[in-house]
Amino acid sequence: MEFERIADIKRLDFIIEVLRSQLPAGAEVLDVGCGNGVISRSLGEKGFNVQGIDVSEKAIERAKSLNKFSNVKFDVVSAEQLVANGQQYHAVICSEVLEHLNEPAKLLKVLHEILKENGVLIVTVPNGKGAREVLITKPVQKMQKKNNLAWKLLQKVKKALGYSGTTVQSAADDLTHIQFFTKASIEALANANHFSIVRFGKTNFIDDVFPFSFFTKKIKLLQKWDSALADRLPYSFTGGFLTVWQKAK
Repeated sequence: MEFERIADIKRLDFIIEVLRSQLPAGAEVLDVGCGNGVISRSLGEKGFNVQGIDVSEKAIERAKSLNKFSNVKFDVVSAEQLVANGQQYHAVICSEVLEHLNEPAKLLKVLHEILKENGVLIVTVPNGKGAREVLITKPVQKMQKKNNLAWKLLQKVKKALGYSGTTVQSAADDLTHIQFFTKASIEALANANHFSIVRFGKTNFIDDVFPFSFFTKKIKLLQKWDSALADRLPYSFTGGFLTVWQKAK
């Protein structure tokens, strides 16, 4: 298990459970924006046939170096190129990708073409009004854009406290969040691109928000409690949305 955070493990477990319940034997899975390939390799270990793609050469190089599964392959290629080649998949995973795109609808149009008629699209995104996005992501990105003294001081403080600013999922250089989704807006985005969301899930609550994160990243039990609490709270409080999409009939 390459993921260490309970919220990430919960996201991966959601993906695995959906694929196991939905896919036929020998099904082909596409992991779009796979980054370092953590999800792809985890699925490969479970016996799924996976192709991970990303436009970041740095990320794919890292993914390939860590891969030991013959049923998993990685390529620096766009989803548009796969469509042009006539390829289709039983399932497509788009995990923590849409929030980084200027025009997510363009990718969704391609994914609609690349997904088999009765296939399943799994999309996970941060909750744009969740605690982490509101209290951490948005303020930090504003400071980074200004690149002022406050930003430089924050960098030093983060380094001193052991926050690297990177993720286990991607080695890409730019991980800026551009889109900030709500439950209503992600549903509207799906509908506008000829999908319907048939299932919603939740991730965590505040375990990745400083100063709580200083303690929760050291104490897994606190992360488990936080994750369990998120399941009991309204969707507006979750840190991220776990969703299953199908082509609209």
